Amino acid sequence: MKHHYFSRRLLVLSVLSTIFDSLNAVEVCSNTILPGSKGDLGEGGDEGDQGWLGKTGPPGLLGLTGELGDKGEVGRMGKMGPAGDKGDAGEAGVDGPSGLKGKAGTTCDCGRYRKVVGQMDINVRKLKNAVKFVKNVILGIKETEEKFYLIVKEARKYREALINCKLRGGMLAMPKTTDTNTLIADYVTQAGLTQVFIGLQAGLKGGGPVYADLTPVRNYTAWGLKEPSGAPSNTSCVKMISTGTWNQVECDITMYYVCEFKKSRRGLAAVL
Repeated sequence: MKHHYFSRRLLVLSVLSTIFDSLNAVEVCSNTILPGSKGDLGEGGDEGDQGWLGKTGPPGLLGLTGELGDKGEVGRMGKMGPAGDKGDAGEAGVDGPSGLKGKAGTTCDCGRYRKVVGQMDINVRKLKNAVKFVKNVILGIKETEEKFYLIVKEARKYREALINCKLRGGMLAMPKTTDTNTLIADYVTQAGLTQVFIGLQAGLKGGGPVYADLTPVRNYTAWGLKEPSGAPSNTSCVKMISTGTWNQVECDITMYYVCEFKKSRRGLAAVL
């Protein structure tokens, strides 16, 4: 029994050994091909086509300076440049020859012309005095270097007085300086009046006091008690009394008023 068992195991081992030897023989046959001897050098081939242009290489080193070339032709004239600085004055030239002797002049009757001019000056002064008499005495006009002032003795409400001065070519008087305020106050006193409307309103559009030309009152004021403030109302109009003081007053009452006119032919014509 044991002999039979060992025989079978030897047979299996013999078969496996045979298979293993067969596999090794196949691997040796397939992988152990040796190269042959080196052949003779072949003939040179034909020249190939030109290849593509390669990338530009880095710049080379700066070469030596070449020889100067021949002088070129004269180029075209360029644009005219800016004017240069004024040069120094040259030396005086040689005196020229004397001119021919002129004809004798006529005798001048200067005394008569002087008399005519003097008479004209007298007439101009008389005319100025006459105009000043008309303005100051007959019409009662006052003036400064820039303006005329006229008291209009027609009792009107403030808005009516404002419109009437504009229709005459002027404005309700606006005393913006001490001198102007004093002139108007003296004017009112000389006219025998106690108060007049002036071109000034307090609290117009909810802001501070403004003149009739809508410029704000800034540098000079002559308020009697205190400067008014607050929203506009029926008492936001302003009068000047003969002392030069400003006071608020109702706009619907009527009183005389002062107009001012710029000094021009048109302004003078409107006053006269």
